[in-house]
Amino acid sequence: MDVSRSTGSAGGERALVVGLGIAGMSSALGLTRAGWEVQIIERAPDRRTGGYFIGLSKEGFEAARYLGVVDELRTHTPESYSTWEIDRSNTRRRGMSFTEQPNHPEVVRRGDIELALWSGIEKSGITVRFDTVPVTIGSNADEAVVRLTNRTTGETTDEVFDLVVGADGVRSTVRRLVFGPDSEFTEPLGRIICAFQLKEPPPETEPTDGLIIAEEKRALWIFPFSDQPPTALFTYLPDNVDAQFRMHRGDALRHAYAGMMGDGVVRWALDQFDQADNYLFDSVVKVTMPRWHHNRVVLVGDAAWCLTLYSGYGATAALHGGATLGKLLTEFDDIDLSLDEWERAVRPFIRGKGGPTALKSQLFVPSNRVAFVIRSVLLTYGVLPRLVRRIHWRQRVRAKILRRLFGERADAFPFMTPESGR
Repeated sequence: MDVSRSTGSAGGERALVVGLGIAGMSSALGLTRAGWEVQIIERAPDRRTGGYFIGLSKEGFEAARYLGVVDELRTHTPESYSTWEIDRSNTRRRGMSFTEQPNHPEVVRRGDIELALWSGIEKSGITVRFDTVPVTIGSNADEAVVRLTNRTTGETTDEVFDLVVGADGVRSTVRRLVFGPDSEFTEPLGRIICAFQLKEPPPETEPTDGLIIAEEKRALWIFPFSDQPPTALFTYLPDNVDAQFRMHRGDALRHAYAGMMGDGVVRWALDQFDQADNYLFDSVVKVTMPRWHHNRVVLVGDAAWCLTLYSGYGATAALHGGATLGKLLTEFDDIDLSLDEWERAVRPFIRGKGGPTALKSQLFVPSNRVAFVIRSVLLTYGVLPRLVRRIHWRQRVRAKILRRLFGERADAFPFMTPESGR
């Protein structure tokens, strides 16, 4: 079979990006800014639209600005809103809002980020091939040879690239073909998530109110937007994760949430699920890898470091990783050196954001009675919000001291964030 190799119009390097999600499009735009010719392949027949609630941190906005799409990015953060915890007696108490975190994330929809990036893809003239997957990937120190197959026509081609970017998610095909089986890098957490946009706010609730109904091993969160209906998130710990995918999704949710009232909101949200235009239903898996690149193949986003939905940093990390990849390929002429420096730059960020994930998962859905009691004390009596504010204050004071001592070099410390010390 003939092997195709082409160069960009200016004779520059050629890259293949696998995956049309946030990490994939961010990487493609970053590489384009670095002067590369980029192609994107996507398994699905069309671009994904819609999406659920996401918190985007300042690092994510800075990456979007570097990629030239920040003006296209819509935010939906309410000017002011309250979050209410509903207990088993249907009593509502003030809870902790998602934006009450040290990083003060902005509220966006996943689809808003992807739409902004897609506008950049179209303006850049990047080729996108839908319904196409990698079948084999062979790489050495100079190039990668990829066999691509169109899933509709069956047409197969062998093509040569200077770099392959695997941005195809937590169950990455690129990772499996190049680095090894999923079992070496993935850790199933025994949890299910189901997120979808509601048609309207819950009954007897203000449009900008958030709701949390949490019991042992199951919880429902309602996240509000400023200008459109909220997002619902069901998350639970079933006895058998695999069995959830052998059932109709609505039946799986009704079985998991049987008997849970939440002032009628749970039953109402289950009925809303039946009307959802699209939804995410998946198991929660954490990805940890000792190395993110091998020869001329690099992994970005969930394929490399899935922090899980509970972290609140998935989209930010994907944008940051893709933009930083482009920056460092611009700074260094040597591709291998660029990849080494990229990993050295991004790892501290991922390590810092992924550390609290275990705690956050218990706040989202307590796994046992002890975790439920501790969570109730932290949230119901305001302990956690006060602790978060104190941590944020200490971070700002520490950052100001370090900036006075080290100047701009202080930004190299892994715990420094763009808002620190300001």
